[in-house]
Amino acid sequence: MGKLSIPILGFLLLFFLAAAAGDTKTYLKYKDPKQPLGVRIRDLMSRMTLQEKIGQMVQVELSVASPDAMKKYFIGSVLSGGGSVPAPKASPETWVKTVNNIQKAALSTRLGIPMIYGIDAVHGHNNVYNATIFPHNVGLGVTRDPQLVKRIGEATALEVRATGIPYAFAPCIAVCRDPRWGRCYESYSEDHRIVQAMTEIIPGLQGDIPANSRKGVPFVAPGKTKIAACAKHYVGDGGTTRGINENNTVISWKGLLNIHMPAYLNAISKGVATVMVSYSSWNGRKMHANQDLVTGFLKNKLKFRGFVISDWQGIDRITSPPKANYSYSVQAGVGAGIDMVMVPYNFTEFIDDLNFQVKNKIIPMSRIDDAVRRILRVKFTMGLFENPLADLSLANQLGSQEHRELAREAVRKSLVLLKNGESADEPLLPLPKKAPKILVAGSHADNLGYQCGGWTITWQGLGGNDLTSGTTVLNAIKNTVDPSTQVVYNENPDANFVKSNKFSYAIVVVGEPPYAETFGDSLNLTIPEPGSSTITNVCTSVKCVVIVISGRPVVIQPHLEHIDALVAAWLPGTEGQGVADVLFGDYGFTGKLARTWFKTVDQLPMNVGDPHYDPLFPFGFGLTTKPTKN
Repeated sequence: MGKLSIPILGFLLLFFLAAAAGDTKTYLKYKDPKQPLGVRIRDLMSRMTLQEKIGQMVQVELSVASPDAMKKYFIGSVLSGGGSVPAPKASPETWVKTVNNIQKAALSTRLGIPMIYGIDAVHGHNNVYNATIFPHNVGLGVTRDPQLVKRIGEATALEVRATGIPYAFAPCIAVCRDPRWGRCYESYSEDHRIVQAMTEIIPGLQGDIPANSRKGVPFVAPGKTKIAACAKHYVGDGGTTRGINENNTVISWKGLLNIHMPAYLNAISKGVATVMVSYSSWNGRKMHANQDLVTGFLKNKLKFRGFVISDWQGIDRITSPPKANYSYSVQAGVGAGIDMVMVPYNFTEFIDDLNFQVKNKIIPMSRIDDAVRRILRVKFTMGLFENPLADLSLANQLGSQEHRELAREAVRKSLVLLKNGESADEPLLPLPKKAPKILVAGSHADNLGYQCGGWTITWQGLGGNDLTSGTTVLNAIKNTVDPSTQVVYNENPDANFVKSNKFSYAIVVVGEPPYAETFGDSLNLTIPEPGSSTITNVCTSVKCVVIVISGRPVVIQPHLEHIDALVAAWLPGTEGQGVADVLFGDYGFTGKLARTWFKTVDQLPMNVGDPHYDPLFPFGFGLTTKPTKN
């Protein structure tokens, strides 16, 4: 035996040297796409340290996602908040390069786990210059057309992928029960059935879930044309008292189940990859700390197997004031069942706190493993391990003509005709294209930023026409009328100007300025000046159609007797041509209100089916017109 030992030792030494030299080629089950998903997850998790696991649970903002931070802390996810871009008016090339640089840092870590990059693409790829901006959800609910919304999801996925991003924080499936809420335009309807139907955007974004899929399993179709979606904000965000953002939703368990929960059942059955928790509370208990609803109901009862993500600094706001007791917030949020925490800046503090709590058995290791298992499940399902880096093959999809035509169709179908002449015998619409001279007035007639609303290029949205590319209502009118028709634009004309000019008719476009979240909370819901005075000056002097651009119904009753025709255009986005298409009769009006239009704010909250229901225009109302033959 002694004689054999030297050759054997030599052989073993050679074997180990070869293994060490070719370590990168060592077979790892988690890197093998032929292995079953569960095997890959278990294999990878068995190799991970606590630090690597906690890193997966962290989502940081682009501005702090340095390659060093990604590597040192094993960061699992990065996001762009509203208005967070690599450079002003950044091209797809710039976006892809930025995302790939961060991804390469993640891939250079010991285990090479890819990060997932997320962005708010809530009405198209709205952070990105030149992207197609679709109507906000409040308009899409009017269409009652789930297939249209699915196509919008497909187009949005392509535009998001064009910039190298595989994950969007959409759709918002809130059921807005009070238009005073600053996020009401992010909701499809006050009626959960419409919201449920519109969850068809999820297979648009992610792809159609295979017929034999297990309930609750996240699904993102293979390839580079789909993205992971996020159903938000779980749960009851649209039911807060007086519509105050992030406030308390006071409702029974039965009411929560019947109104605010149904769309989550649809989202989960369609394979939604992630769910975002709401800032709001249910009966005084913060959703970010509600273990019964996040773990007990969503994960255990509904069998949701994707990952649960916090909202922006969501765990900080478990306490009032925010971050008053951060270690408690970490314990309560992670303990409730939040898997990925949108930190987004002070990530070392979160990592240190969570690390301490796990080591001191305040948060059990099983909770960390549940979170990491879910995050890895989504990453494996998306094919991120096989295709972690983006390319420019879809760059031509951003703002493509095909997508703009789809947005224009969505605009046409989302308009609601609320009044058309004093009687059905004398309608004003459709307007004649050929007229000697017409007036276009109002703060929103030639303002692309106002048309798009909040969550466009920046978080709060912008005014003006240099934010991105698109067509204002004014330009759409000029494109549509007969070449012989003189179009006079005066943003806020006085009555004398209107009377002395002998206009055939006037088009007044007014509404709300852009806003997002709490900045949009409003207790009066009036059209700000000079909108009201423009309506008065124009409509008391000439036949007029008023187009309201707003994120919700607004107070219109005092003006109604002077207005000949009234159109709710919501927040139509970049394709204003869709407004002119219907105004001048190339297409008919078909939209039906998906929200109740109140008489006065004193009636609020007021929803269809309420005992005190006495609206100006009821839920489901909408006059129709036929297209005119040219």
